[in-house]
Amino acid sequence: HRQFRKLTKTKGGFANENSLLKLLYAGILKASERWTHPVQNWNLTLSQMTIHFPKRLDGHIDL
Repeated sequence: HRQFRKLTKTKGGFANENSLLKLLYAGILKASERWTHPVQNWNLTLSQMTIHFPKRLDGHIDL
């Protein structure tokens, strides 16, 4: 939602519904590129989660 608001916030208005849909489609393509990048510091986050929530991740992730 934040990325869509960022796209449409600066626009005053749209000529028709298709122009808005084209802008949102382009935004989805750009955002999906970022979604494929690995999460930074995931090992640190995972270890902190196992400390704060013991036994909660045992059935889902091999540690």
